[in-house]
Amino acid sequence: MKLGERLKIEDFEEFVLGKKSIEIPSFYWKKVQKSNKFLQTLLKEGKAYYGINTGFGKLANTSIGKNELNKLQQNLILSHASGVGDDLPLEIVKGAMLLRLVCFLKGMSGVREYIVRMLHTMIKNEIIPAVPSKGSVGASGDLAPSAHLALVLLGKGFAYYKGRKMKGNEALKKIGLKPIKLEAKEGLSLINGTQFMTSIAAISLIRIKKLINYADYTAAASIECIGGRKDPFHQGIQKARPYKGQKDSAQNILTLLKGSKIERTRRVQDPYSFRCSPQVHGAIRDVISFCENVIETEMNSVTDNPLLINDKVLSGGNFHGEPIAFALDFMKIALAELSSISERRTAHLMDPEITGLEPFLTKSPGLNSGYMLTHTTAASLVSRNKTLAYPSVVDSIPTSLNQEDHVSMGMNGALFLLEVVDNATYVIAIELITATQALRMKGLEKTAPGIKQFLKPVLNIVPPYKRDREHYNDIKGVRELILKGKL
Repeated sequence: MKLGERLKIEDFEEFVLGKKSIEIPSFYWKKVQKSNKFLQTLLKEGKAYYGINTGFGKLANTSIGKNELNKLQQNLILSHASGVGDDLPLEIVKGAMLLRLVCFLKGMSGVREYIVRMLHTMIKNEIIPAVPSKGSVGASGDLAPSAHLALVLLGKGFAYYKGRKMKGNEALKKIGLKPIKLEAKEGLSLINGTQFMTSIAAISLIRIKKLINYADYTAAASIECIGGRKDPFHQGIQKARPYKGQKDSAQNILTLLKGSKIERTRRVQDPYSFRCSPQVHGAIRDVISFCENVIETEMNSVTDNPLLINDKVLSGGNFHGEPIAFALDFMKIALAELSSISERRTAHLMDPEITGLEPFLTKSPGLNSGYMLTHTTAASLVSRNKTLAYPSVVDSIPTSLNQEDHVSMGMNGALFLLEVVDNATYVIAIELITATQALRMKGLEKTAPGIKQFLKPVLNIVPPYKRDREHYNDIKGVRELILKGKL
């Protein structure tokens, strides 16, 4: 698949998660060559340029002699490889490698073509550096994680090849590559940038876009369980407050409820968590749309520094992670709300006054506890999500002797988002399992055809609940259906 002028979320998904190979058109290589040629001209001039022949951060005013420029770049990678914690999932590192490749191909970094081709070859052959998850403050980009990635190009550090972790030089040898020796600016270009937090944002967004659709369908199933009123999903209500997300969620719910033979409630109004599902889910959809625009912009940006633009060396701050950090936090908040409203619907499905069924959806309640503790698990996860959803971007700790005195903490937000997405997926899975049991008790023959079709994979792996049994396998199984998009 050819890399186009603009990398979209769908392209990212195919390259990183779908494992499609990347073909790079020739015009990109011409940009890389031109940029490196300009850098070589600058080196001959002998003037001081940040990061090219000076120190870094607070040491930016320290000039470096010509005979030490290559050592400068090597030292930068070694000293910045200071990450700690478990290794990041391989798809996140692969995504960051792709985004670094895209950044270089814009032709503003000055790196040699060989460096870019080496990175491309590593991606194609699934040589994925082992990158510790913690240590980035989100400006000057993801320095520590990126340094661990760069170590492998030097034949150092560790990498994964065919699922096995090995030394960096061994991994390169497996595909016929030799460690490189960095030249002017190349070390800085390899570590300056927001590629890791952006990779996490993109992968999370892909999962969230699937999850919000499943949340709509699961809400429809829960509404069916309580014989909920259909009026709140009427097109006229959505037109009176014409947010696109609200309209889409209402339509999804209404479509699935079509053809239901379950007796509708005599309640004048249903609880908010059912009745206001389009307003809450819709607002989350609109947040996702906003964040998708931010993420795609960041994926196609050059976040290196300094930049070589139109025969000029421009030192700025594109490495600062603030835009993507806001998007990461916004998605955390949105997912915390999605899990919160789902937990409320699950709680109502336990209540015989709402469903007309036995408490906790079990025969012989008292002897059997039924779905009591599945709801408790959902409540625990929702509470945790509320804590994790606190915005990371509002924190900042100065580094590098106050030269880097305001940072985004975007990587912290990214790591929290990964857990929030996982927790929200479990919460939706629990609501879906609970709704499936309630509809079994109500009579699946009366259930709307669209809901029955949606529930079919769940019905196939979750047996009817006749007496108490372990729930964890059911929860795990339905979570996998959601993650793999098999509902």
